[in-house]
Amino acid sequence: MVTSIGVMLPISDPLGVGTADIPAAARHLEQIGADTVWAGDHLAFHTPLVEPTVTLATAAAVTERVRLGFGVLLLALRQPAWAAKQISSLQAVSGGRVVLGVGVGGENPEEWEAAGIPLRERARRTDAILSVLPQMLSGTAVTVPAPYDLPVPALGPTAGVPPLWIGGRSDEALRRAVRFADGWLGMWADERRVLRAREQLQTVAAQEGRAVPRTGLHVFVHVEDGESGRAEAAAFVTGQYQLPFEKVERYVALGSVGQVTEQLAGLLTSGVDELLLHPAAGDHRVQYDRLGSVLSGLREVVTTR
Repeated sequence: MVTSIGVMLPISDPLGVGTADIPAAARHLEQIGADTVWAGDHLAFHTPLVEPTVTLATAAAVTERVRLGFGVLLLALRQPAWAAKQISSLQAVSGGRVVLGVGVGGENPEEWEAAGIPLRERARRTDAILSVLPQMLSGTAVTVPAPYDLPVPALGPTAGVPPLWIGGRSDEALRRAVRFADGWLGMWADERRVLRAREQLQTVAAQEGRAVPRTGLHVFVHVEDGESGRAEAAAFVTGQYQLPFEKVERYVALGSVGQVTEQLAGLLTSGVDELLLHPAAGDHRVQYDRLGSVLSGLREVVTTR
């Protein structure tokens, strides 16, 4: 399988530096060799967050090669037909470069209340949409099952169903990936957790008689020598998620170019097929330049797998 290494666009502002220049960031990532540019999703969160469809459409307009990844879209926050329409439209205008990650979320109950969606129904609604999403993205008329019970006419334009990844850390997310997706996209995981997740995916796939999904991982990174790098990464992650950095530090790739490359290479050798690198820093431009060197090192690891 082809290993892909992508990088998160600067869509959030946990350090209060202001909204970033998304077009420049997308071009920058294409220049350093990223395979995919990614954008996360929240209606309302601990930090300002630029909406991912807008972000990825902007990136599509200024790039030619990189794939455009939702990492991940909270599908059940949206009306199903409109979500499918936006995804298929982005696929059409980008020349088929979309990678669709989907998650159930739940970290911020207020955004679900604001969208008029009961928090307890988010998983059921996500599954209902996923069960017919490929047909909607293919331009086929469907009925989205309960709790929606919504007839949806054929939607266009269409440009192919994008690769689908299911994000989440729970066992249910792994099962959802087997049922609906091409891959599972994890977070806050080390090599041991990756190996365990792969075993679970294989077990569930065998039980369901389905193909084993690929394995992806969202990893925060900060490339810089010295204690100041750790402090900035800690401030970024704490501002983004409102949790103590010490709880997740072992999952963050910190240090010099060599140290970060070595840590990420260990994840690749444990079976990660898709890396989503998320710079934990106020100045994403400096991190992107340093990540260019990391990406070069990781390419050597990929070729020897």
